[in-house]
Amino acid sequence: MDRVRQGRPGVRRRFGAAIAVGAAAALTVTALAAPAQSADVKAAYTKAADTNAADVNVAKNAGFEADLSNWTCAANSGAAVTSPVHGGTKALRATPSGQGTAECSQIVSVKPNSTYKLSSWVQGSYAYLGARGTGTTDVSTWTPGNSSWQQLSTSFTTGANTTSVTVYTHGWYGQSAYYVDDVSVLGPDGGGGTDPVEIPSVPAGLAAGTATSTSVDLSWTPVSTATGYTVYRDGTKVASVGGASTTVTGLTPDTAYSFQVSASNGAGESAKSTAVSARTAKGGGGGGGTVPKHALTGYWQNFDNGATVQKLRDVSSQYDIIAVSFADATTTPGQITFNLDPAVGYSSTADFKADIAAKRAAGKSVILSVGGEKGTISVNSDASATAFANSAYALMQEYGFDGVDIDLENGLNPTYMTKALRQLSAKAGSKMVLTMAPQTIDMQSTSGGYFQTALNVKDILTVVNMQYYNSGSMLGCDGKVYSQGSVDFLTALACIQLEGGLDPSQVGLGVPASTRAAGSGYVAPSVVNNALDCLTRGTGCGSFKPSKTYPGLRGAMTWSTNWDATAGSTWSNSVGPKVHGLP
Repeated sequence: MDRVRQGRPGVRRRFGAAIAVGAAAALTVTALAAPAQSADVKAAYTKAADTNAADVNVAKNAGFEADLSNWTCAANSGAAVTSPVHGGTKALRATPSGQGTAECSQIVSVKPNSTYKLSSWVQGSYAYLGARGTGTTDVSTWTPGNSSWQQLSTSFTTGANTTSVTVYTHGWYGQSAYYVDDVSVLGPDGGGGTDPVEIPSVPAGLAAGTATSTSVDLSWTPVSTATGYTVYRDGTKVASVGGASTTVTGLTPDTAYSFQVSASNGAGESAKSTAVSARTAKGGGGGGGTVPKHALTGYWQNFDNGATVQKLRDVSSQYDIIAVSFADATTTPGQITFNLDPAVGYSSTADFKADIAAKRAAGKSVILSVGGEKGTISVNSDASATAFANSAYALMQEYGFDGVDIDLENGLNPTYMTKALRQLSAKAGSKMVLTMAPQTIDMQSTSGGYFQTALNVKDILTVVNMQYYNSGSMLGCDGKVYSQGSVDFLTALACIQLEGGLDPSQVGLGVPASTRAAGSGYVAPSVVNNALDCLTRGTGCGSFKPSKTYPGLRGAMTWSTNWDATAGSTWSNSVGPKVHGLP
């Protein structure tokens, strides 16, 4: 849009000759069931945990969050994986092969004449946990395997001169991979430094905040010893976060969910919190503000380029979203400002702000568009992302803008623009209106930066009004080439977005309001209406007909309200009623 023109020996001995000659089948004998803990052993664990405030987890990297740091796995048999995990984001996966048991071990520093509780969580095939070199009686425990996480526990007492112990875990010959997570060697600090003391307590105060149609904000009371939290939706892990709040996204509109959270550190993961219920809002997509289900968007020009000069109060009531064009760059990367052009005829900035307030009072959304053909705003670093978010929010507060429109026609960085928009959303709240106006080339593939950004912020995105003009011929979602200026160009290219991950409520058709508004690609309002019918009802199509209809399609957009007024408001008076009458 133009501003101007627009294998371990000890293990073998323990099982004796039966294992040596019995092969893997001998492992199924019921006599090998894992030993139960005696009451006195359990009591010893409890006493140690309750009475020795100095006890710490002397194992390092106990949750494998630093991959295999501090651990040694025989024959490179182990690796850190991200699934399945018990706590945190990683766990150990080790795979026996041949005569190897895939042992992974760590030497830990201990105090002489001290008792330690040894435990870990395991999953998969045969899994063993033990300690050797204790100076007294070496210990081990094991399980024949489980499809879910279970905890192995035992204890040992060090000898009079013992200052280090080898803690190990391993599988068994010929068996499949086993998984280990959240190892704990709990006892007096042996001088080697510590991982967190104990598994953190269960988070309290879990509460659901703002809910959009596809997301729910959650927060809880921080746990002092936690290094991270795991969020569960209806019992299924959906997120791992470092702080005591998050937004769960990708939800279904008008649906009830149950959420829980647990706390974790290097010692392990706590039990899940008391559940809290929340229901998403009705309607598809994120964002929203006062935007109706089907909306007409128009760009208002803050400059005079030959089109009718308008004040905001003069913009047709058909428009539901009015994008003030454009924000200006500053000398600070990413930062934006707004300068009211005297050519528009406002006597003061206060008068302009009053027009914004009046449009909002009438149920319209007024947003600030960033970019245009000559826009030079660049967000390509953490600092510039923060500068963008802070300055955009400041302008929203100063002028009363409902949100922003991203119309950067010279490219954008999806990583940092995503960060910028999420920071802005966190400040502005769930009512922020977020729109985008990419060129056709920007939305040809989900690998493109614009498309990536749209998908990255889908939970807060109101609508993408792609510019179906000034582009020449393009590929449709069926792989065929379509020429601009036709109903097929609109429908076949919209199909790419509709089938590429955006909700229908997040897709709009962007077209020029008149032949003078763009260099090429103008279509009559009747063609726009046919395209809307084709996509939402399956009627009015050209040679391309989508495989299904999208009745939730958001609507249409035009450049600009000024050029529309120049042409006698023909576009808004024709397309507006069609959009508002969509199913």
